[in-house]
Amino acid sequence: MTQNRTYRRTETLDFMQSMLAQLRTMAEAEQLEMLAYLIEMAYVEASDINRGERSRRNNGGDDPYSSPHGTRRQ
Repeated sequence: MTQNRTYRRTETLDFMQSMLAQLRTMAEAEQLEMLAYLIEMAYVEASDINRGERSRRNNGGDDPYSSPHGTRRQ
């Protein structure tokens, strides 16, 4: 991945995390527990990707549609 693409990806993930945090706060304020939980999981996933942990879980893969077991999700 080029340095420019890496920077853009990091910036995008930071923005997404910011939006997800706001959405989670809104869901919690309306007592939408399941929605708040799912948004929190998306927030954690974005954080893991940004820190590079997501690719390690996927055995070094960069494909967002691959499962940890090496098969491709549909």
